[in-house]
Amino acid sequence: MQGLRSRYLLPALPLVFLAVVLVAPVLRLLAEGLAPAAAVDAGPLRWLDVWQDDFLRWRVLWSFAQAAITCALALALGLPVAWVLARLEFPGRAMALRLLMLPFVVPTLVAALGVLALWGPRGLLGAPLAAAGLDLSETPWLLLYGNLFFNLCVVVRAGVDALEQVSAPRVAAARSLGATPWRAFWRVEWPAIAPWLASALCLVFLYCFAGFGLALILGGPDYATVEVEIYTLVAHELELGQASVLAVWMLVLTGAVALAYAALEKRLAAPGRVVPVARQRPRGVAEWAALLGAATVLFVVCAAPLLAIVWRALQALLVGQGAAVLTDAETLDALWNTVRFSALALLLATGLGLVHALGVRALDAAAQARHAGPGPGALALVWRAAAFLPFVVSSVTVAFGLLLLYPDASASLALLIAAYVLLAYPFVAKSLTAALDGLPASYAQAAASLGARPWRVFWRVTLPLVAPALRRGMAFAAATALGEFAVTLFLARPEWTTLTTLIYQHLGRPGQANLDAALVLAGLLMLLALGAFALIEGRPRDNDRHA
Repeated sequence: MQGLRSRYLLPALPLVFLAVVLVAPVLRLLAEGLAPAAAVDAGPLRWLDVWQDDFLRWRVLWSFAQAAITCALALALGLPVAWVLARLEFPGRAMALRLLMLPFVVPTLVAALGVLALWGPRGLLGAPLAAAGLDLSETPWLLLYGNLFFNLCVVVRAGVDALEQVSAPRVAAARSLGATPWRAFWRVEWPAIAPWLASALCLVFLYCFAGFGLALILGGPDYATVEVEIYTLVAHELELGQASVLAVWMLVLTGAVALAYAALEKRLAAPGRVVPVARQRPRGVAEWAALLGAATVLFVVCAAPLLAIVWRALQALLVGQGAAVLTDAETLDALWNTVRFSALALLLATGLGLVHALGVRALDAAAQARHAGPGPGALALVWRAAAFLPFVVSSVTVAFGLLLLYPDASASLALLIAAYVLLAYPFVAKSLTAALDGLPASYAQAAASLGARPWRVFWRVTLPLVAPALRRGMAFAAATALGEFAVTLFLARPEWTTLTTLIYQHLGRPGQANLDAALVLAGLLMLLALGAFALIEGRPRDNDRHA
């Protein structure tokens, strides 16, 4: 019984953290949005009447529309690219798969500036179009393109993993019975990969629907989303009642999509063993054309914005007025704040993620013991799902809830760091939990049978085996903390300006000098994020699986 209690106590710390920093603020936000007082504060607007206000109804419907359009575009572009990467063997394939992680590492504001540097009114491609009378900044294209930059790789990675689960004997049987390649794909491969793609599209929808940074920079006044409207109501108009009402709707809608995602993930949790279709070198004009098309899509969507911002940052440094910003006292303070906030958040997020993953494993072990009963199994599922909560609730909603629940601590460094940790630690917990799930229990049992204590078993056996997963989770956590933007806008003091908020400040000031400064700072932030990711994750191994 004492051992069982210790298994329950192990993950208590991250759960208490989630309760204090996420669950309680969300409940406070729900109370604010659903209470009658919120309707009074909101004037004629009641929480069920959002759909009767033309302006707010447009914000909600456009948030849905841009997320749905992004899903359709990501599927249309991502599935053919995934097929090429899964079925064809060519030089650079492994590097292409690895580079699919880049959009996850690049901070949101850097991606937004990359889109502007490419397609904006002064961009490399946008300027000639604007001169010809087509200003893309007055269209939804910039936001949709930015969404694709971040989310195309989600669909591609899911498609590659799904196609590797297709049974080669079934495909061969279909072809031997006279099915054309297209018919074999539609009748054999598509039913197998559809759940994987649906799961990925749920994630894409959540990322786009609850996104903030891209919509704030690229959406403009006509195509801003609900998250931007919530920020505007809180930060500029002090309309907490209306903001609470919109935040409640966001929680309801994202929660429904998250439930669909959880159901799909449960279906995919235990795939059967299959003989995958062997990759082959491109043969014929069609396959070479498919390979060229896939490379073009990845370059245009994923690489071009990064190259554009590098080019424009170099121009600002060498020709423009951007060099002075690197030695400015404001920049040095922002750089120091970014590094120290991120380092502290990474340290705490790693500890919480490690404890969370070990707690899930302990509860799984207890559930497998005959004397433990059903309790540990149910608790293991709850604790396993708890790590996904920060992915479901948007950063704007988290920051707003923290402001409502802890008004006296809203300008404290502890609350700001806690918000950073909340957004970063799920990457560590998710990566480690998956690694521990695939670790045979016999390794630890063999070490224990030789007299090793539990701590020594963990240090000498378990940790070295899960170290690649730990580094990968820490790398994504570090990139998340370095590029965090929304909670900093809500919770930081002026003296706690980070690189992301400083970039936003320069974008809000007129003049070419401020634009050059923003581009240089965006390049600096991108190098910082990529450097931290590469330093923490280290050199890839052949058997490493990408997150």
